[in-house]
Amino acid sequence: MGAFIRAAAESRPPETAGWLAGSPTLGGDYERDRAAFSDFWLAGLARLDALPARARRSPAEQELAENLLAVSRADRARFLAAHAASLYRALTEDLARFRRVEDLAYAAAEAVPGLVPTRERVEAEATVAQKDKDGHEIDQGLLFNGFLAERACGLHLCHAMLLPRAEALELAPRLEREERIDLGTAIYERRGAVGTVFMKNPRFLNAEDESTVHQVETAVDLALLDPRASICVLRGAPIEGGKYDGRGVFCTGINLTRLYHGQIPYLWYLVREMGFINKIYRGLAYEDVTPDEERGETLEKVWVALVEKFAIGGGCQYLLVTDYILSADDAYMTLPARKEGIIPGAANMRLPRFVGDRLARRLIMYDQRLDCDSPEGRLVCDEVVPAERLEAALEEATTRLTTSGVVSAAANRRGFRIADEPLDGFRAFMAVYAREQVYCHFSPALIRNLERFWNAQSRAA
Repeated sequence: MGAFIRAAAESRPPETAGWLAGSPTLGGDYERDRAAFSDFWLAGLARLDALPARARRSPAEQELAENLLAVSRADRARFLAAHAASLYRALTEDLARFRRVEDLAYAAAEAVPGLVPTRERVEAEATVAQKDKDGHEIDQGLLFNGFLAERACGLHLCHAMLLPRAEALELAPRLEREERIDLGTAIYERRGAVGTVFMKNPRFLNAEDESTVHQVETAVDLALLDPRASICVLRGAPIEGGKYDGRGVFCTGINLTRLYHGQIPYLWYLVREMGFINKIYRGLAYEDVTPDEERGETLEKVWVALVEKFAIGGGCQYLLVTDYILSADDAYMTLPARKEGIIPGAANMRLPRFVGDRLARRLIMYDQRLDCDSPEGRLVCDEVVPAERLEAALEEATTRLTTSGVVSAAANRRGFRIADEPLDGFRAFMAVYAREQVYCHFSPALIRNLERFWNAQSRAA
């Protein structure tokens, strides 16, 4: 692929000729290649930065920009194919240090200038609409594809993302004296032995975006760390104002308005999927113990999802990692990936376990809706009750599940996981997801979908 891109670039106007002549050859030595390729990438970025912003470029200037980006990206892919493991080990002190995705992305930008965008470059692009970005974050997708595709490095990164957040560890002592911690866009609340995480984004019907992902993960950490909670519940907070004023709704998935306006960074997808969603499924990791099922251990608890009104997109994805799904009979689920133009998290891997391959494909690729109170919906939901009985049914379910015992619950969860989705299988999926999702995130088709199905251009962020 890189050779085809390079040949195409060489046939273009001469502005790139001198730069292309300086393209280094991959030699196999990490330090030598790091220096040579870094110089080449930085020279390409300098040429790109000399052009007007994308929204103001002429067709010829945009063609030049695309050539600069494509050739550099092909060389980054070649570099990472040879040196991803060496770079990851350098950044983690040979796997002795745990670093989260958000930290690694920008540490890599410092270690190998030009390989991935700096924080300043990403923040600058965050000020423009999605359609007006050059897509520098695509290189972050290539980076994490490279890291996750290396088994030892990928498992180490999965381990890092399963550790409790620093914010949660700082708040945890308050659980001894407080039963409710409000994080703004998420709330953790304990009643008796039940710890509940509320997702709260009322203006957007509990949609998920950059303002929610870290807070929800912190709340999930608190639920798992709380020594007085033996079972956890995930639900949406009541909506304030509008059509659903005072009523609970679960989640409407990714905030499409903010996505269209360029306010959801690519790393959001990885932080979300490898962070709180995987923590619900696998529990919290300990630093000195591997979290894999065969040899390891995590701090995990049974999770109940309470579905009110709808579980759309990401909301539906959450259900696939919980142990018991309780739904109101007027609720429904969708995975509108076709209308959004992105991959629905790990649903491609998990949903077939619930509904089979063919229905899973219809849900993801052909926009089929699942009413919870239907034969197909009950393949996902464990219990469907009249909406007015939801709270009573939740109390009954949590009481029933609590009496099974925390130790046996964790043991049975591990037994299911080793058969269904061991950590190494998740790592391999995430390697593909890291690469494919970033191309979806910057695809022109995503913009067309959002304008056609969501009328995003007329919505205020």
